[in-house]
Amino acid sequence: MKLNKYLCLTCSAIFLTFSAEAVELCGNLNQGELVIGKLDNVGEVYLNGKKIDTDKDGAFLMAFARDEKENQLLSIVNQQGETQSFALPIAPTDWNIQNITGVPPRKVNPSDGDLAAINKENSLLGRAFKTLNQDTFWQQGFIKPVEGRISGEFGGQRIMNKVPKSPHRGMDIAAKEGTQVKASAAGKVVLAYPNLFYSGNVVVLDHGFGLQTVYAHLKEIKVKLGETVEQGDIIGLVGKTGRATGPHLHFGASLRNLRFNPQSLLDMNNNLQKCFTLQTK
Repeated sequence: MKLNKYLCLTCSAIFLTFSAEAVELCGNLNQGELVIGKLDNVGEVYLNGKKIDTDKDGAFLMAFARDEKENQLLSIVNQQGETQSFALPIAPTDWNIQNITGVPPRKVNPSDGDLAAINKENSLLGRAFKTLNQDTFWQQGFIKPVEGRISGEFGGQRIMNKVPKSPHRGMDIAAKEGTQVKASAAGKVVLAYPNLFYSGNVVVLDHGFGLQTVYAHLKEIKVKLGETVEQGDIIGLVGKTGRATGPHLHFGASLRNLRFNPQSLLDMNNNLQKCFTLQTK
């Protein structure tokens, strides 16, 4: 499903103008959300001083972290070199707390012998999340990779065996072990690796512009590194490898090495027609 000239993802957007040029932001300005921008005749875009790539039609992507600060600075430089900056008001999000018991103690408090495996996993995922190219696979929108109950939400803090852990970086979808996992959108396989400490068998797909999706705890991996897949292709089977108490898929999303709520990717399909605009005076 195409984005149809980047119509708004959800029911909030901003329309900013200066010097007869414009930028449209489509999506929720909330912690943990993804936003699509669309420029008209504008040269460059910066978020908090960091340049953001745009495609030939002026589209770009922004994401906000779980604990993002209230105001983010968006700067637009037009073709005449004029710059105008805007403080984007990022609304807070209420995050869920989960209590999980029965996790093997070494998975809650890793031993010194586990640290090498953890560091290896962090390095592999870190390299995958730094992939940056001009592919525009993301423009087709995203589908749910597997059907099932949402057993863990992005941003929720997990308390494992009564030990508070870091906030959850993805969405957990409970499903029967062996259930086929689909590519949420077309992309390139930038990681397909077995038996990682936390993620177990994991696949990472790159969708262009620094946007990746993660598929973890797989029973089996069905793709190879460097392969290009289409939306809906089978990339693995639901499992319980790595740190998992039962069969489920950990579905994650990252933009330029910043983790955000993958539900906002699914909203691209659900809310294309729900768009509100505000205009500066």
